[in-house]
Amino acid sequence: MSDQKYSFFGDVEKNFEKAAAFTSWDPGLLEQIKQCNAVYRMHFPVKIGDKLQVIKAYRVQHSHHKTPCKGGIRFAPNVNLDEVMALAALMTFKCAIVNVPFGGAKGGITIDTRQYSAYDLERITRRYTAELIKKNFIGPGVDVPAPDYGTGEKEMSWILDTYSSMRPGEIDALACVTGKPVTQGGVRGRREATGLGVFYGLREICNTEEIMNRLGLPKGVKNKRIVIQGLGNVGYHAAKSFQEGGARIIGIAEYEGAIWNTEGLNVDEVVAHRKQTKSILNFKGANNFEKNGEALEMDCDILIPAALENVINKSNASRIKARIIGEAANGPLSPEADEECLKKGILVVPDMYLNAGGVTVSYFEWLKNLSHVRYGRMEKRFAENLNGQILEQIEELTGKKVNATERDLILRGPDEIDLVRSGLEETMIAATREIMEVWKNNPKIPDMRTAAYVLAIDKVATSYNELGIFP
Repeated sequence: MSDQKYSFFGDVEKNFEKAAAFTSWDPGLLEQIKQCNAVYRMHFPVKIGDKLQVIKAYRVQHSHHKTPCKGGIRFAPNVNLDEVMALAALMTFKCAIVNVPFGGAKGGITIDTRQYSAYDLERITRRYTAELIKKNFIGPGVDVPAPDYGTGEKEMSWILDTYSSMRPGEIDALACVTGKPVTQGGVRGRREATGLGVFYGLREICNTEEIMNRLGLPKGVKNKRIVIQGLGNVGYHAAKSFQEGGARIIGIAEYEGAIWNTEGLNVDEVVAHRKQTKSILNFKGANNFEKNGEALEMDCDILIPAALENVINKSNASRIKARIIGEAANGPLSPEADEECLKKGILVVPDMYLNAGGVTVSYFEWLKNLSHVRYGRMEKRFAENLNGQILEQIEELTGKKVNATERDLILRGPDEIDLVRSGLEETMIAATREIMEVWKNNPKIPDMRTAAYVLAIDKVATSYNELGIFP
């Protein structure tokens, strides 16, 4: 690509090289970690109406230091190889940071889903899956796709059905893809996982007194002023979680426009308004921005870009007023924007770990499919019976009876969604603390993103060493 053309993968490489300078690994090993191991670019014909249309698609496996590879599939008109390579690389580092034992991968189909019927999208998805199977780019122990921008449970169920049809008798076929409907082997809590993970990660940042003092903000989530860019699945669940945690959502931006109210916006009411009018604009009690980009420049405590990459770049970074930027999307800041934010003292919480909630819960789904047992089935009644015995002893010793509401709460054993959310919360808190520890132990590391890359590089390099590839 020419220097003038934006390269998402080029940005990832720049961030990698910046972090690699703070490690002592062999240059050859670092080069291996940086490169994409396998790239599959395909063109296949699909009959759309009465015409034959050639569809362009990709699947990239960035790293095989752990198998299977893992990464979503996005359907968008601007999907290209550079973008898919960048997202696959980020997946490698993301999985390493949150201790999920996968190599990074990503897929994409260059289509505008609005131009196709559900029947046509199904045919395209099934044909794409068949192409992946032919080249051994999908399988429970090889490469496990998941939803991404423009895809969801429906597309994942088509992938599963196609794979199962072409691999009859494979006992672990359910684990060939994640993000499936619960009725087809999906896990409860997957849909909101990425947005909830963003909340857990940022909440841990907000609860770290040292960081809040440095930024001049009070500790905790309560009353924090939040701006959300992108009200899709990730943005909605992040906003909803912050709202329930006592924060104020003061600005929301979508592709059709942006709105604000410094007193706070009710996220569910905004979503309902959008369903009814097809736009978030003119929401009752809110003000419209003239331009979408103005929402990014609001005076706020936390800005959460939850849409596409490169939305904050050298053209607008100088006007950002947030104290914290939580990258819910992949690559929303360019390296130039990173530098500008660093100069201004803005804490950028990087995408490569902050939006890892999706792959974390996908990992739980994959484990569920391999074990063929629903989470909670083995321990729910045991926990309830044990809690009941403990409660009886406490009531007997104290002579006081617990009321019915409290009794139900104490006796309740964990369901699948409780265990999934508990695992996600633990993962995000542990990852935040690990990154902070790396940053604290090396004062020369300039920002949290570089610290996250250093942590990821160390983990991936250690895996290669353990494989004996780079003794």
